[in-house]
Amino acid sequence: MSVAQTEALNFECETGNYHTFCPISCVAWLYQKIEDSFFLVIGTKTCGYFLQNAMGVMIFAEPRYAMAELEEGDVSAQLNDYDELKRLCEQIKRDRNPSVIVWIGTCTTEIIKMDLEGLAPKLESEIGIPIVVARANGLDYAFTQGEDTVLAAMAVRCPDKAPEAEKNDRNAIQKLLHFGKKKEEVAQEESEYVDHPPLVLFGSLPDPVVTQLTLELKKQGIKVSGWLPAKRYTELPVLEEGYYVAGVNPFLSRTATTLMRRRKCKLIGAPFPIGPDGSRAWVEKICSVFGVTPQGLEEREAQIWASLEDYLQLIRGKSVFFMGDNLLEISLARFLIRCGMTVPEIGIPYMDKRYQAAELALLEKTCHEMGVSLPKIVEKPDNYNQIQRIKDLQPDLVITGMAHANPLEARGINTKWSVEFTFAQIHGFTNARDILELVTRPLRRNNNLKDLGWEKLVKEEAKV
Repeated sequence: MSVAQTEALNFECETGNYHTFCPISCVAWLYQKIEDSFFLVIGTKTCGYFLQNAMGVMIFAEPRYAMAELEEGDVSAQLNDYDELKRLCEQIKRDRNPSVIVWIGTCTTEIIKMDLEGLAPKLESEIGIPIVVARANGLDYAFTQGEDTVLAAMAVRCPDKAPEAEKNDRNAIQKLLHFGKKKEEVAQEESEYVDHPPLVLFGSLPDPVVTQLTLELKKQGIKVSGWLPAKRYTELPVLEEGYYVAGVNPFLSRTATTLMRRRKCKLIGAPFPIGPDGSRAWVEKICSVFGVTPQGLEEREAQIWASLEDYLQLIRGKSVFFMGDNLLEISLARFLIRCGMTVPEIGIPYMDKRYQAAELALLEKTCHEMGVSLPKIVEKPDNYNQIQRIKDLQPDLVITGMAHANPLEARGINTKWSVEFTFAQIHGFTNARDILELVTRPLRRNNNLKDLGWEKLVKEEAKV
């Protein structure tokens, strides 16, 4: 029996600091996903500068977000928070008239103890627009957990019963899938679903990926009753006691807990649909819960792996080190190990072993099947210590936050920004190629430079 088959996953915890992007950046993708929303970030000018830079690529769009900047008077409690927030929300209502206003509380609101949850209900009743309060401060949360706090707050607002007139029209996903079809065709399709309890999926994904994953389950006869978040706040899914829910991202543990405890839903603990292996395992687990025998998944996965062979040749036998940033690290590491890479260490800002239990089990199984050592998982890693370990290990690639990319490159280490995986379409069978496009880009770049003789030129210039 090999060493890889006898060892178990090793977990460590270091400094307790979050060396990550700020979680208020979740506004960048959520305001686009929830089309009738408006996000009001309550913080300082620094928060405004960060958002302005983080979303600078979207200058041609008209973003539905704004900053409520806290001045010295606010911080010293000399001004009335309620009056100022009321003025801003009334202006937002006049200018935009959104279906929901989301207050994003930053670090400053935590430090000066602003009672956003206490102010919101009174103001909501006065202006007549729902106000959802979400904490996205960098003191308590890592980068992508900003979305987790927003979805957890929205989960409480989901209706517990749809009005009779809306029952057939509420699900926007089903309306999209049935667009342009006759009633007879729709009825025929509906009859193809097996009889199972309602299923709601949670996690913010681009619309094409939402459609892809919905169709993957439809092929197995499983109907998706709704997504959290929906495209519109007014189309939030119905959540009754006993409904089944499944997540698509590993950073949504607070949302999962809220759905189970507050809404009495049943969580399907599945690996996440990242990579063909994860996508197959995700569909299979949902099928098993509903007593459905999955059809054609083995062939589908094999087909996707065959289409990735040109990328796999570049990374087989190479090593990748995760410094930790966006909480996608476990899923990405599992997929890359299946691709033939080795992973000495996975840094991750926050680890919920209960929510990621199925993913961790699949990681362990993948390592055993591939005959490689299990990675060390380091929660809240100390970046200084990590740099020393990277220096000793000399991995072929380091997936890191932007702060460390250039210093590592200067030391001859290939890097890839972890934030790119957050904004790329990486879920489902068909998007596995996009993951490998990102992973192999620095390796392909270096191969091209070698072919051009650039490496030799750089060494000669260094001698001069």
